[in-house]
Amino acid sequence: MAVTKRIAAGVMAVAACAASLAGCGAETTGSSGAKGGAHDAKKAAPAPAPKSAARLIGDGSTAYTGAQPYQPRPERLKPGQKPPQFVVFSWDGAGEDSQRLFSRFRKVAKANKATMTYFLSGVYLLPEDKRDLYRPPRHSPGRSDIGFNDEQGIADTVKQLRLAWLEGSEIGTHFNGHFCGSGGGVGEWSVEDWKNEIAQAKRFVKSWKTTTGMTKASPLPFDYEKELVGARTPCLEGQKNFMSAARELGFRYDTSGVNDQLWPAKKQGLWDLSMQLVPVPGRRFETLTMDYNFYMNQSQARTGAKGRHEYWGDQFRDGLLKGFERAHDGNRAPLLIGNHFESWNGGVYMRAVEEVIERVCTKADVRCVSFRQLADWLDAQDPQTLARLRTLGVGEAPKGGWATFLAGRPGPAPKGVPGAPAAKR
Repeated sequence: MAVTKRIAAGVMAVAACAASLAGCGAETTGSSGAKGGAHDAKKAAPAPAPKSAARLIGDGSTAYTGAQPYQPRPERLKPGQKPPQFVVFSWDGAGEDSQRLFSRFRKVAKANKATMTYFLSGVYLLPEDKRDLYRPPRHSPGRSDIGFNDEQGIADTVKQLRLAWLEGSEIGTHFNGHFCGSGGGVGEWSVEDWKNEIAQAKRFVKSWKTTTGMTKASPLPFDYEKELVGARTPCLEGQKNFMSAARELGFRYDTSGVNDQLWPAKKQGLWDLSMQLVPVPGRRFETLTMDYNFYMNQSQARTGAKGRHEYWGDQFRDGLLKGFERAHDGNRAPLLIGNHFESWNGGVYMRAVEEVIERVCTKADVRCVSFRQLADWLDAQDPQTLARLRTLGVGEAPKGGWATFLAGRPGPAPKGVPGAPAAKR
Protein backbone atom coordinates (compact mmCIF):
# COMPACT_ATOMS: atom_id res chain seq x y z
CA MET A 1 0.00 0.00 0.00
CA ALA A 2 1.51 3.28 -1.07
CA VAL A 3 0.06 5.35 1.72
CA THR A 4 2.16 8.46 2.11
CA LYS A 5 1.32 9.03 5.77
CA ARG A 6 0.00 6.56 8.29
CA ILE A 7 -2.60 6.98 10.98
CA ALA A 8 -0.11 7.68 13.78
CA ALA A 9 0.23 11.27 12.66
CA GLY A 10 -3.32 12.09 13.64
CA VAL A 11 -4.16 10.26 16.82
CA MET A 12 -2.14 12.01 19.51
CA ALA A 13 -5.26 13.76 20.74
CA VAL A 14 -6.79 10.41 21.66
CA ALA A 15 -4.16 9.67 24.26
CA ALA A 16 -4.42 13.14 25.75
CA CYS A 17 -8.20 12.83 25.91
CA ALA A 18 -8.07 9.42 27.53
CA ALA A 19 -5.42 10.51 29.99
CA SER A 20 -7.46 13.45 31.22
CA LEU A 21 -10.61 11.39 31.53
CA ALA A 22 -8.73 8.70 33.42
CA GLY A 23 -7.45 11.23 35.93
CA CYS A 24 -3.84 10.09 35.48
CA GLY A 25 -2.29 13.54 35.73
CA ALA A 26 1.44 13.74 35.15
CA GLU A 27 1.71 9.98 34.75
CA THR A 28 0.42 10.28 31.20
CA THR A 29 3.65 11.71 29.91
CA GLY A 30 5.12 8.87 30.35
CA SER A 31 -1.37 -20.21 16.81
CA SER A 32 -3.82 -21.90 17.87
CA GLY A 33 -6.87 -24.02 17.26
CA ALA A 34 -10.08 -23.11 19.01
CA LYS A 35 -11.95 -25.10 21.61
CA GLY A 36 -15.56 -24.03 21.75
CA GLY A 37 -15.19 -20.40 20.81
CA ALA A 38 -17.60 -17.56 20.30
CA HIS A 39 -19.78 -18.98 17.58
CA ASP A 40 -20.59 -22.43 18.92
CA ALA A 41 -22.10 -21.52 22.26
CA LYS A 42 -25.79 -22.46 22.03
CA LYS A 43 -26.38 -20.76 18.72
CA ALA A 44 -27.80 -21.88 15.41
CA ALA A 45 -25.42 -23.39 12.88
CA PRO A 46 -23.79 -20.72 10.72
CA ALA A 47 -25.33 -19.97 7.36
CA PRO A 48 -23.42 -21.31 4.37
CA ALA A 49 -21.67 -18.96 1.99
CA PRO A 50 -24.09 -17.48 -0.54
CA LYS A 51 -24.55 -19.69 -3.61
CA SER A 52 -26.63 -17.38 -5.78
CA ALA A 53 -25.02 -15.46 -8.59
CA ALA A 54 -23.85 -11.99 -7.68
CA ARG A 55 -26.05 -9.07 -8.70
CA LEU A 56 -23.64 -6.31 -9.61
CA ILE A 57 -24.25 -2.81 -8.26
CA GLY A 58 -23.23 0.31 -10.18
CA ASP A 59 -19.92 -0.23 -11.99
CA GLY A 60 -19.53 -3.68 -10.43
CA SER A 61 -17.24 -2.61 -7.60
CA THR A 62 -19.80 -4.09 -5.20
CA ALA A 63 -22.50 -6.72 -5.57
CA TYR A 64 -25.44 -8.21 -3.77
CA THR A 65 -24.67 -11.88 -3.05
CA GLY A 66 -27.33 -12.68 -0.47
CA ALA A 67 -27.32 -12.66 3.30
CA GLN A 68 -23.90 -12.48 4.93
CA PRO A 69 -22.68 -15.92 6.00
CA TYR A 70 -21.69 -16.94 9.53
CA GLN A 71 -23.97 -14.56 11.40
CA PRO A 72 -25.08 -15.81 14.84
CA ARG A 73 -28.77 -15.55 15.66
CA PRO A 74 -29.14 -13.18 18.62
CA GLU A 75 -31.21 -14.63 21.44
CA ARG A 76 -32.99 -12.82 24.25
CA LEU A 77 -31.70 -13.59 27.74
CA LYS A 78 -33.94 -15.89 29.72
CA PRO A 79 -34.95 -14.98 33.29
CA GLY A 80 -31.97 -15.49 35.57
CA GLN A 81 -29.57 -16.23 32.72
CA LYS A 82 -26.00 -14.92 33.01
CA PRO A 83 -25.11 -12.72 30.00
CA PRO A 84 -22.43 -14.01 27.67
CA GLN A 85 -19.16 -12.13 27.76
CA PHE A 86 -18.87 -10.21 24.50
CA VAL A 87 -15.51 -9.00 23.20
CA VAL A 88 -15.16 -6.85 20.08
CA PHE A 89 -11.84 -6.50 18.26
CA SER A 90 -11.83 -3.70 15.69
CA TRP A 91 -9.33 -2.06 13.36
CA ASP A 92 -9.03 1.58 12.27
CA GLY A 93 -8.06 2.21 8.65
CA ALA A 94 -8.16 -1.49 7.67
CA GLY A 95 -5.95 -1.54 4.61
CA GLU A 96 -3.56 -4.29 3.47
CA ASP A 97 0.00 -3.07 2.92
CA SER A 98 3.43 -4.71 2.83
CA GLN A 99 3.15 -5.63 6.53
CA ARG A 100 0.26 -8.00 5.66
CA LEU A 101 -1.42 -7.37 9.00
CA PHE A 102 -4.97 -7.41 7.65
CA SER A 103 -4.49 -10.91 6.24
CA ARG A 104 -2.68 -11.99 9.39
CA PHE A 105 -5.52 -11.04 11.70
CA ARG A 106 -8.15 -12.46 9.38
CA LYS A 107 -6.42 -15.81 9.86
CA VAL A 108 -6.12 -15.27 13.62
CA ALA A 109 -9.84 -14.52 13.83
CA LYS A 110 -10.75 -17.60 11.81
CA ALA A 111 -8.48 -19.86 13.88
CA ASN A 112 -10.13 -18.66 17.09
CA LYS A 113 -13.73 -18.60 15.83
CA ALA A 114 -13.95 -14.84 16.12
CA THR A 115 -15.42 -12.17 13.91
CA MET A 116 -14.20 -8.58 13.92
CA THR A 117 -15.01 -5.10 12.64
CA TYR A 118 -12.79 -3.49 10.04
CA PHE A 119 -13.22 0.28 9.78
CA LEU A 120 -12.15 0.97 6.21
CA SER A 121 -10.67 4.34 5.25
CA GLY A 122 -12.26 5.17 1.91
CA VAL A 123 -9.11 6.80 0.51
CA TYR A 124 -7.40 3.40 0.74
CA LEU A 125 -9.50 2.48 -2.32
CA LEU A 126 -8.62 5.70 -4.17
CA PRO A 127 -5.48 5.78 -6.36
CA GLU A 128 -2.91 8.48 -5.72
CA ASP A 129 -3.29 9.81 -9.27
CA LYS A 130 -7.04 10.28 -8.69
CA ARG A 131 -6.63 12.04 -5.36
CA ASP A 132 -8.39 15.19 -6.60
CA LEU A 133 -11.65 13.21 -6.63
CA TYR A 134 -11.61 13.55 -2.85
CA ARG A 135 -13.05 16.89 -1.75
CA PRO A 136 -12.58 16.86 2.04
CA PRO A 137 -14.69 19.22 4.12
CA ARG A 138 -12.75 22.36 5.08
CA HIS A 139 -9.65 21.28 3.14
CA SER A 140 -8.42 21.64 -0.41
CA PRO A 141 -9.20 18.92 -2.98
CA GLY A 142 -6.86 15.93 -2.87
CA ARG A 143 -5.74 16.51 0.71
CA SER A 144 -5.45 13.54 3.10
CA ASP A 145 -3.45 13.15 6.30
CA ILE A 146 -3.09 9.40 5.68
CA GLY A 147 -2.34 9.56 1.97
CA PHE A 148 -3.94 7.49 -0.78
CA ASN A 149 -3.08 4.17 -2.43
CA ASP A 150 -1.70 2.50 -5.55
CA GLU A 151 -3.28 -0.18 -7.73
CA GLN A 152 -1.59 -3.11 -5.98
CA GLY A 153 -2.50 -1.78 -2.55
CA ILE A 154 -6.12 -1.38 -3.61
CA ALA A 155 -6.23 -4.89 -5.09
CA ASP A 156 -4.74 -6.34 -1.90
CA THR A 157 -7.13 -4.39 0.33
CA VAL A 158 -10.19 -5.37 -1.72
CA LYS A 159 -9.17 -9.03 -1.49
CA GLN A 160 -8.98 -8.87 2.31
CA LEU A 161 -12.26 -6.97 2.60
CA ARG A 162 -13.96 -9.56 0.42
CA LEU A 163 -12.63 -12.52 2.43
CA ALA A 164 -13.32 -10.84 5.78
CA TRP A 165 -16.98 -10.25 4.91
CA LEU A 166 -17.42 -13.80 3.61
CA GLU A 167 -15.99 -15.06 6.90
CA GLY A 168 -18.63 -13.14 8.86
CA SER A 169 -16.77 -9.96 9.83
CA GLU A 170 -18.10 -6.42 9.46
CA ILE A 171 -16.90 -3.63 7.17
CA GLY A 172 -17.49 -0.25 8.79
CA THR A 173 -15.88 3.11 7.98
CA HIS A 174 -13.08 5.27 9.34
CA PHE A 175 -14.07 7.90 6.75
CA ASN A 176 -11.34 9.35 4.52
CA GLY A 177 -8.65 11.95 5.20
CA HIS A 178 -8.25 11.46 8.97
CA PHE A 179 -8.08 15.13 9.89
CA CYS A 180 -7.58 15.81 13.60
CA GLY A 181 -7.13 18.85 15.82
CA SER A 182 -7.70 22.48 14.92
CA GLY A 183 -7.66 24.02 11.45
CA GLY A 184 -10.38 21.93 9.84
CA GLY A 185 -10.16 18.76 11.91
CA VAL A 186 -13.23 16.55 12.24
CA GLY A 187 -13.94 17.98 15.68
CA GLU A 188 -14.89 21.23 13.93
CA TRP A 189 -17.10 19.66 11.26
CA SER A 190 -20.80 20.41 10.96
CA VAL A 191 -23.51 17.80 10.46
CA GLU A 192 -23.49 18.63 6.74
CA ASP A 193 -19.71 18.20 6.61
CA TRP A 194 -20.10 14.72 8.05
CA LYS A 195 -22.81 13.81 5.55
CA ASN A 196 -20.50 14.92 2.75
CA GLU A 197 -17.59 12.88 4.13
CA ILE A 198 -19.75 9.77 4.58
CA ALA A 199 -21.09 10.09 1.03
CA GLN A 200 -17.54 10.25 -0.31
CA ALA A 201 -16.38 7.29 1.78
CA LYS A 202 -19.23 5.24 0.30
CA ARG A 203 -18.51 6.45 -3.23
CA PHE A 204 -14.85 5.39 -3.12
CA VAL A 205 -15.90 1.90 -2.03
CA LYS A 206 -18.61 1.68 -4.67
CA SER A 207 -16.42 2.92 -7.56
CA TRP A 208 -12.95 1.46 -7.02
CA LYS A 209 -13.14 -0.41 -10.34
CA THR A 210 -13.75 2.82 -12.22
CA THR A 211 -11.03 4.78 -10.44
CA THR A 212 -8.44 1.99 -10.85
CA GLY A 213 -9.46 0.60 -14.23
CA MET A 214 -9.53 -2.94 -12.78
CA THR A 215 -12.85 -3.69 -14.46
CA LYS A 216 -12.35 -7.48 -14.60
CA ALA A 217 -11.63 -7.89 -10.88
CA SER A 218 -14.13 -9.61 -8.59
CA PRO A 219 -16.53 -7.26 -6.76
CA LEU A 220 -16.88 -6.76 -3.06
CA PRO A 221 -19.71 -9.17 -2.15
CA PHE A 222 -21.97 -6.70 -0.37
CA ASP A 223 -24.12 -3.63 -0.91
CA TYR A 224 -22.18 -1.00 1.04
CA GLU A 225 -25.25 1.19 1.42
CA LYS A 226 -26.78 -1.59 3.53
CA GLU A 227 -23.57 -2.96 5.02
CA LEU A 228 -22.39 0.34 6.51
CA VAL A 229 -24.08 0.80 9.90
CA GLY A 230 -21.27 2.01 12.18
CA ALA A 231 -18.03 3.95 12.43
CA ARG A 232 -15.22 5.33 14.53
CA THR A 233 -14.21 8.95 13.98
CA PRO A 234 -10.56 9.99 13.59
CA CYS A 235 -8.93 10.67 16.96
CA LEU A 236 -12.36 10.09 18.56
CA GLU A 237 -13.21 13.69 17.68
CA GLY A 238 -16.43 15.21 16.36
CA GLN A 239 -18.73 12.57 17.84
CA LYS A 240 -21.75 14.80 18.51
CA ASN A 241 -22.23 16.12 14.98
CA PHE A 242 -21.22 12.83 13.44
CA MET A 243 -23.90 11.01 15.42
CA SER A 244 -26.52 13.50 14.28
CA ALA A 245 -25.56 12.85 10.66
CA ALA A 246 -25.26 9.09 11.20
CA ARG A 247 -28.71 8.83 12.74
CA GLU A 248 -30.26 10.54 9.71
CA LEU A 249 -28.37 8.15 7.41
CA GLY A 250 -29.55 4.99 9.15
CA PHE A 251 -26.43 4.08 11.12
CA ARG A 252 -27.00 1.85 14.14
CA TYR A 253 -23.98 2.49 16.38
CA ASP A 254 -20.97 4.71 17.01
CA THR A 255 -17.70 3.83 18.75
CA SER A 256 -16.04 7.25 18.90
CA GLY A 257 -16.31 8.10 22.58
CA VAL A 258 -14.60 7.20 25.85
CA ASN A 259 -16.37 5.26 28.56
CA ASP A 260 -15.87 2.96 31.52
CA GLN A 261 -16.51 -0.77 31.27
CA LEU A 262 -20.28 -0.50 31.61
CA TRP A 263 -23.21 -1.91 29.66
CA PRO A 264 -24.00 0.23 26.58
CA ALA A 265 -26.96 2.55 26.18
CA LYS A 266 -28.33 4.43 23.20
CA LYS A 267 -27.19 8.00 22.55
CA GLN A 268 -28.89 10.19 19.96
CA GLY A 269 -30.69 7.07 18.75
CA LEU A 270 -27.50 5.05 18.16
CA TRP A 271 -25.86 2.41 20.33
CA ASP A 272 -22.96 4.15 22.08
CA LEU A 273 -20.25 1.50 21.84
CA SER A 274 -17.43 3.77 22.95
CA MET A 275 -13.84 2.82 23.61
CA GLN A 276 -13.24 1.88 27.24
CA LEU A 277 -10.72 2.54 29.99
CA VAL A 278 -8.72 -0.42 31.30
CA PRO A 279 -5.85 -0.68 33.81
CA VAL A 280 -2.26 -0.03 32.78
CA PRO A 281 -0.35 -2.72 34.73
CA GLY A 282 2.32 -1.23 36.98
CA ARG A 283 0.88 2.29 36.69
CA ARG A 284 -1.74 4.14 38.72
CA PHE A 285 -4.08 5.14 35.92
CA GLU A 286 -6.22 3.65 33.18
CA THR A 287 -6.17 4.29 29.46
CA LEU A 288 -8.14 3.33 26.38
CA THR A 289 -8.46 -0.19 25.00
CA MET A 290 -6.41 0.83 21.99
CA ASP A 291 -2.83 0.08 20.94
CA TYR A 292 -2.05 3.74 20.19
CA ASN A 293 -2.90 4.90 23.70
CA PHE A 294 -0.53 2.41 25.30
CA TYR A 295 2.07 3.41 22.68
CA MET A 296 1.63 7.05 23.66
CA ASN A 297 1.86 6.43 27.39
CA GLN A 298 4.85 4.12 27.01
CA SER A 299 7.06 5.96 24.51
CA GLN A 300 5.22 9.17 23.61
CA ALA A 301 4.14 7.63 20.27
CA ARG A 302 7.74 7.34 19.08
CA THR A 303 9.94 4.28 18.74
CA GLY A 304 11.34 3.68 22.20
CA ALA A 305 14.34 1.79 23.53
CA LYS A 306 14.44 -1.67 21.96
CA GLY A 307 15.08 -3.27 25.33
CA ARG A 308 11.69 -2.04 26.51
CA HIS A 309 9.65 -3.33 23.56
CA GLU A 310 8.81 -6.76 24.96
CA TYR A 311 7.77 -5.30 28.32
CA TRP A 312 5.52 -2.74 26.63
CA GLY A 313 3.84 -5.43 24.55
CA ASP A 314 3.25 -7.51 27.66
CA GLN A 315 1.88 -4.46 29.46
CA PHE A 316 -0.64 -3.85 26.68
CA ARG A 317 -1.66 -7.52 26.60
CA ASP A 318 -2.02 -7.69 30.36
CA GLY A 319 -3.98 -4.43 30.51
CA LEU A 320 -6.53 -5.83 28.04
CA LEU A 321 -6.66 -9.10 29.97
CA LYS A 322 -7.22 -7.26 33.25
CA GLY A 323 -10.10 -5.41 31.60
CA PHE A 324 -11.46 -8.70 30.30
CA GLU A 325 -11.23 -10.44 33.67
CA ARG A 326 -12.81 -7.46 35.43
CA ALA A 327 -15.83 -7.68 33.15
CA HIS A 328 -15.98 -11.48 32.89
CA ASP A 329 -15.96 -11.95 36.66
CA GLY A 330 -18.01 -8.82 37.34
CA ASN A 331 -20.75 -7.00 35.42
CA ARG A 332 -20.21 -8.87 32.12
CA ALA A 333 -20.14 -5.59 30.16
CA PRO A 334 -18.88 -6.09 26.60
CA LEU A 335 -15.15 -5.39 26.23
CA LEU A 336 -14.56 -3.13 23.22
CA ILE A 337 -11.04 -3.00 21.74
CA GLY A 338 -9.69 -0.85 18.90
CA ASN A 339 -6.36 -1.17 17.10
CA HIS A 340 -4.38 -0.18 14.00
CA PHE A 341 -2.50 -2.31 11.47
CA GLU A 342 0.83 -0.87 12.60
CA SER A 343 4.21 -2.23 13.75
CA TRP A 344 4.90 0.36 16.43
CA ASN A 345 7.78 -0.49 18.80
CA GLY A 346 8.76 -3.50 16.77
CA GLY A 347 5.24 -4.87 16.35
CA VAL A 348 4.74 -5.74 20.02
CA TYR A 349 1.16 -4.43 20.07
CA MET A 350 0.17 -6.77 17.24
CA ARG A 351 1.74 -9.67 19.12
CA ALA A 352 -0.15 -8.65 22.25
CA VAL A 353 -3.52 -8.43 20.48
CA GLU A 354 -3.02 -11.86 18.94
CA GLU A 355 -2.26 -13.34 22.36
CA VAL A 356 -5.40 -11.75 23.83
CA ILE A 357 -7.53 -13.16 21.01
CA GLU A 358 -6.10 -16.63 21.57
CA ARG A 359 -6.58 -16.35 25.32
CA VAL A 360 -10.16 -15.08 25.49
CA CYS A 361 -11.99 -16.07 22.30
CA THR A 362 -11.54 -19.77 22.98
CA LYS A 363 -13.53 -19.65 26.24
CA ALA A 364 -16.95 -21.33 26.07
CA ASP A 365 -18.87 -18.40 27.57
CA VAL A 366 -17.14 -15.72 25.47
CA ARG A 367 -18.36 -14.41 22.12
CA CYS A 368 -15.82 -12.51 20.04
CA VAL A 369 -18.09 -10.63 17.66
CA SER A 370 -18.28 -7.59 15.43
CA PHE A 371 -19.86 -4.34 16.56
CA ARG A 372 -22.79 -5.02 14.26
CA GLN A 373 -23.37 -8.44 15.83
CA LEU A 374 -23.20 -6.88 19.30
CA ALA A 375 -25.78 -4.27 18.24
CA ASP A 376 -28.00 -7.09 16.94
CA TRP A 377 -27.83 -8.81 20.33
CA LEU A 378 -28.54 -5.59 22.23
CA ASP A 379 -31.54 -4.88 20.01
CA ALA A 380 -32.92 -8.34 20.80
CA GLN A 381 -32.89 -7.79 24.57
CA ASP A 382 -35.67 -6.59 26.84
CA PRO A 383 -34.94 -2.88 27.50
CA GLN A 384 -35.70 -3.43 31.19
CA THR A 385 -33.03 -6.14 31.33
CA LEU A 386 -30.46 -3.83 29.76
CA ALA A 387 -31.43 -1.05 32.16
CA ARG A 388 -30.90 -3.47 35.05
CA LEU A 389 -27.47 -4.44 33.70
CA ARG A 390 -26.52 -0.76 33.49
CA THR A 391 -26.97 -0.41 37.24
CA LEU A 392 -23.85 -2.53 37.78
CA GLY A 393 -20.61 -0.60 38.24
CA VAL A 394 -17.23 -1.40 36.68
CA GLY A 395 -16.29 -4.94 37.67
CA GLU A 396 -19.35 -5.25 39.93
CA ALA A 397 -20.90 -8.71 40.03
CA PRO A 398 -24.57 -8.79 41.07
CA LYS A 399 -25.16 -9.43 44.74
CA GLY A 400 -26.91 -12.76 45.15
CA GLY A 401 -25.82 -13.97 41.72
CA TRP A 402 -27.22 -13.67 38.23
CA ALA A 403 -30.17 -15.99 38.80
CA THR A 404 -31.53 -13.54 41.37
CA PHE A 405 -30.41 -10.33 39.68
CA LEU A 406 -32.10 -11.11 36.35
CA ALA A 407 -34.92 -13.22 37.72
CA GLY A 408 -37.75 -11.06 36.36
CA ARG A 409 -39.75 -12.26 33.38
CA PRO A 410 -38.76 -10.18 30.34
CA GLY A 411 -41.36 -8.73 28.01
CA PRO A 412 -41.76 -9.90 24.41
CA ALA A 413 -39.20 -8.76 21.86
CA PRO A 414 -40.45 -5.94 19.64
CA LYS A 415 -41.43 -6.98 16.12
CA GLY A 416 -38.65 -6.71 13.57
CA VAL A 417 -35.86 -6.97 16.15
CA PRO A 418 -33.23 -9.67 15.44
CA GLY A 419 -34.08 -12.71 17.53
CA ALA A 420 -37.78 -11.89 17.82
CA PRO A 421 -40.24 -14.71 17.08
CA ALA A 422 -41.82 -14.69 13.66
CA ALA A 423 -45.06 -12.72 13.47
CA LYS A 424 -48.22 -14.83 13.36
CA ARG A 425 -50.16 -14.76 10.11
